[in-house]
Amino acid sequence: MKELMLGNEAIVRGAYEAGVRVVSSYPGTPSTEMTECAVKYDGIYAEWAPNEKVALEVGIGAAVAGARTMCCMKHVGLNVAADPLFTVSYTGINAGLVIVVADDPGMHSSQNEQDSRNYAKAAHIPMLEASDSAECKSMVKRAFEISEEYDTPVLLRVTTRIAHARSLVELGEREERPLKDLEKNPRKYVMMPGFAKGRHVVVEQRENKLLADCNGFIDLNKLELSGKELGVVCSGAAYQYVKEALPRASVLKLGMVYPLPFELVEQLSDYVEKLVVIEDGEPFFEEAIKAKGFAATGKEKTGVQGELFARKIAHLFAGAPDPGPQETQNIPGRPPVLCPGCPHRGLFYVLHKLGVRVSADIGCYTLGAMAPLNAVDTVVCMGASIGMAHGGEKARGRGFAEKTVALIGDSTFMHSGVTGLINAVYNESTGVVIIADNSTTGMTGHQENPTTGKNLKGDIAPCIDLVKLCESLGIKRVSIADPFNLKEFTALVKAELAADELSVIIAKRPCALLKCVKPQPALHITEDCIKCGACMQLGCPAIVDQGNGPSIDKSLCNGCGLCPKVCPKGAIKGGAEE
Repeated sequence: MKELMLGNEAIVRGAYEAGVRVVSSYPGTPSTEMTECAVKYDGIYAEWAPNEKVALEVGIGAAVAGARTMCCMKHVGLNVAADPLFTVSYTGINAGLVIVVADDPGMHSSQNEQDSRNYAKAAHIPMLEASDSAECKSMVKRAFEISEEYDTPVLLRVTTRIAHARSLVELGEREERPLKDLEKNPRKYVMMPGFAKGRHVVVEQRENKLLADCNGFIDLNKLELSGKELGVVCSGAAYQYVKEALPRASVLKLGMVYPLPFELVEQLSDYVEKLVVIEDGEPFFEEAIKAKGFAATGKEKTGVQGELFARKIAHLFAGAPDPGPQETQNIPGRPPVLCPGCPHRGLFYVLHKLGVRVSADIGCYTLGAMAPLNAVDTVVCMGASIGMAHGGEKARGRGFAEKTVALIGDSTFMHSGVTGLINAVYNESTGVVIIADNSTTGMTGHQENPTTGKNLKGDIAPCIDLVKLCESLGIKRVSIADPFNLKEFTALVKAELAADELSVIIAKRPCALLKCVKPQPALHITEDCIKCGACMQLGCPAIVDQGNGPSIDKSLCNGCGLCPKVCPKGAIKGGAEE
């Protein structure tokens, strides 16, 4: 039976058929759907971990205990998991361990472009890359075979276009695999220096064997000889674009992207007049191929920024017309914006009015940087907001703390913010930390987290009490406030900024898109409006001004009631317009 599947869904189907027992991950676009899909399969235990490092540590533990295991994350999540990643390369595994990483060329939903193939090389771990959903399924199964045959974790890379595109997948049956025996072997699994030195030799031997063997992995690396004028080395989504844009080219499609099958590269190079490398991200293949003495080009034409697509490749390598800006000139702009009724809007309105500096974090609330709120000053990575605010205070003194808040979401706080708060306590920070608690992991699609009281399956789970957690760290000033109560919230922020000690404000209001939040009747603007523009300063997409003064789009308004609180004339009313 065949089924049309997302690449992410197909990865999980492959894991299910391969007999995977455990999946541990942290949500992050474009990888989130993998774990959400895994929890639906009987025989797979799936969980959301607080962050990717913990997820991989859970995965390593399950694999060493004898169960085939998979961890899924986006590219920046692999940074968080890098510490255990580099060491599990040394220890090896017992049952198979596959780490799926979803890169995001073009930064559709990420703070940077990162090429995770570099992690495979740096950690000396084999990496596969799929080019459609069918390969997503088959390569996961193959990755588990390689993992167990070579005693190594295996990385599987996808990019946004593969993770979120659908193609046909042939479904198979699950292969139930008994737990592997768990044996005490400290020289293999205890990485103190004396043992680690011996394991480093094993890693080098393993990599050399894979380098030799990968030339024979014809199910992964496919040499498609056609025209002799041009030969292309590619993988993943780029392969699909190359086949469309350069149909007469000979192609080496790499399914194993580290280590590389240089014997196949040589065969292609000998066959064609010109060898080019077309790849998303960094010149990973190109540099490796050139280092082996092959004459190849690529990145001087495609560049390293953004993502590739078929018409761009056709223009650059086949002389087709440059698609240029006309591709998008008739498409209206769609800038990112906080949703109507978003609980963060009141928070940012207050912070903007107070003129404070906001050290923010990764989440929906990153959009507080956009006009007209213009409230966010810095965003670097998950959990950085508290540490950066603390660092600013230590650099510039108490005056900096009096005008600065660190802003972080509830899920992100559990991911990697709590350690920053511990540091702020330990090193005597006097700043203000605001935890924007919207009762979910909103940025990636409403996943549960340790503060929501439910697990990945939706079952009741222990709920971390943020107030008690903060108080247990020794913080005396911990408050809960509704950011839509503008008067109360403003007074609270002022008071905490003036306090000469560390404080935490939990801005608690649920995401407007949660099922538990019932929309109210749309609001409307009466004839009492003086067109002062105060309501426009909220940045709500339901409030528009087309030149005749503000009005409310009833198809967007959910009646959250924030805009009447900023109207100086009381000209915004609830209920249907009379």
